[in-house]
Amino acid sequence: MINPITSTDYLNTRKILPERGKIFDQNGATLVTNEVQYQLYLEPKKITDEEILKIQIARHLQIDEASVEAKIDKSKDWIAFYSGISKEKKEAIESLALPGIGFTQMQTRFYPEGSSSAHLLGFVGKNQEGDDIGYFGIEGYYDKDLSGFPGLIRSEKDLIGRPIFLGTQEKIEPENGRDLVLTIDKSVQDIIKRKLIEGIDLYKAKEGCVIVANPQTLAIIGLICIPDFVLEKYYSFDESYFKNQAISSLYEPGSTFKPLIMAAALEEKVVKPSTIFEEKGPIEIGKYRIKTWDNTYKGKVTMTNILEKSSNVGMVYVGQKLGNDKLLSYIKKFGFGEQTGIDLQGEVAGYIKDKTEWYPIDYATATFGQGIAVSPIQMVRAFSSLINGGNLMVPQVVNKLVGSKREQVIKPVLSRKVISKHTSNQIKDMLVSTIEKGETKYLKPDGYTIGGKTGTAQIALQGTYDSSKTIASFIGFSPIKNPKFLALVILKEPSSSQWGSETAAPLFFKIAKDLIVYYNIAPEQ
Repeated sequence: MINPITSTDYLNTRKILPERGKIFDQNGATLVTNEVQYQLYLEPKKITDEEILKIQIARHLQIDEASVEAKIDKSKDWIAFYSGISKEKKEAIESLALPGIGFTQMQTRFYPEGSSSAHLLGFVGKNQEGDDIGYFGIEGYYDKDLSGFPGLIRSEKDLIGRPIFLGTQEKIEPENGRDLVLTIDKSVQDIIKRKLIEGIDLYKAKEGCVIVANPQTLAIIGLICIPDFVLEKYYSFDESYFKNQAISSLYEPGSTFKPLIMAAALEEKVVKPSTIFEEKGPIEIGKYRIKTWDNTYKGKVTMTNILEKSSNVGMVYVGQKLGNDKLLSYIKKFGFGEQTGIDLQGEVAGYIKDKTEWYPIDYATATFGQGIAVSPIQMVRAFSSLINGGNLMVPQVVNKLVGSKREQVIKPVLSRKVISKHTSNQIKDMLVSTIEKGETKYLKPDGYTIGGKTGTAQIALQGTYDSSKTIASFIGFSPIKNPKFLALVILKEPSSSQWGSETAAPLFFKIAKDLIVYYNIAPEQ
């Protein structure tokens, strides 16, 4: 049976690819743009000398002749053959005047700042159909916005497939992807990456992360995790390198968690900053014995002293005053066990056990940040609520999307109120005292007021803690009255010292000094 010829048999349709959206920092610095390259295509029915074409193309592209031969299919009108060709190589091949070949212009991602923000940005790869698609980070989360919509061109052809230039032609223009303007500050990125690399080397840590945020809005100003990968050569890295530790990994926060529990107890009015606790010795919880980190006990201490001395025994007392139900309730209120909603691909929610699985020892250790798994971005989110008046915000890395027809500003989003402004002011004062009278007081720059808390958590391996392996962290902010920045520093398995006060804290203060200068923060009276 002979199939009838339809009008579509005489039409040749090609897709016109849109330009992918560019990515800029908050000050307009280009982080990701597009570079023009070319794709070589074959038109097998127009090839006059297959042998010459095969030899010349293989030589110029430095590939096997068999690869060219395998692609030549005389039954097809048009075949995409080779991508990523530079302008110079394209012109060299064009000078050969070989019938049956041509070039289409294409875009590839280009990073003027190199790979300073690899985990944050993500990369553009290919899907199963060979189309561009964003993976991880911003490229993955905002792929549809960045991709745009392809156009097409439809032209009439004759019986042997040649275009009829005077025939019917139809063209639909593509709609380019939207540009993104980030909350990220390239200068802050440069500061924290340089300092983090120095810190990992100095303290001989396995890996590390730094997050800097505006605690009022939870706009992320800087986010760096090491090790990272080279964006231009992402395909040469193992997939494990693509995991953004700041949003995709969990850790036990240790003593940086203590201010959250203290704030909950203040909010519930079961303690005041001046409430006295008699720190006599270790506390027995069933068959477990909880001690202070240095196994020394100070007698009568205030709640502020408990944070200053980072007393685990004191925090168990605070948890008992708060009560198990309230303790677990506030852990969830602060956003643990749920995704923060940050606009990056790959976030995990963390894990909070069901209430039926909590035992007395779990409630006790949770008060000092052990036995609970959180992500770094969850910690930044929760801690920001302590110092911004009690508002649990949704973290964001994109400030606005800019298209050809409209601009969309992404406004800060409030999830819920966690504590009152009064409690927020109380805990801020206690965190300032924690620096002024704690182990890290010698690190603070003269004339400046900084609040914060150090943390050291042992790493759990197969159900037990390895005392030789720790996660050292420090979270802090400045200035006090109206905090301009909040920064979290995490070092995994530092070997020069296991203590956060001797590793993560010094690194934090080095970063803080640079940020104070960069933001021109004046000393507080």
